[in-house]
Amino acid sequence: MALFRIVYVSEATGSVGSGLMPLIDIIGVSEQNNRRDHLTGVLMRHDGRFLQILEGARADLNRVMARVSKDRRHDNLCILSDQPISERLFPAWAMGRLEATPEVEAFLATDMTQADVPAEVDRLLAGLVQTTADAV
Repeated sequence: MALFRIVYVSEATGSVGSGLMPLIDIIGVSEQNNRRDHLTGVLMRHDGRFLQILEGARADLNRVMARVSKDRRHDNLCILSDQPISERLFPAWAMGRLEATPEVEAFLATDMTQADVPAEVDRLLAGLVQTTADAV
């Protein structure tokens, strides 16, 4: 089965941008849905912006992105990367939550139209893999 990875950013709406309980609710439901759909990934939030990484089969990713794009808890969704992958970065996480690293915080604060987004996404992913390896 061919695997793909989607990385996107979006802006939280309402209390989702800062409240802990809305974030816990999102992660709980997403974890159940992702487990059912054989998806893995991680969600980060900083200053009202989300960065999410999702991995899985194309059809499963298409279904979840259709749901995500209609979710009113965020808007201004922008797909930064949609690439084939040889292996998952987060194989054990149906939906992990990470604190935004300083690198992720700086990235989320940049103007996405001005940044070299593909190179920045690759750099962030490499850093996140190291962060999760250090945490285990």
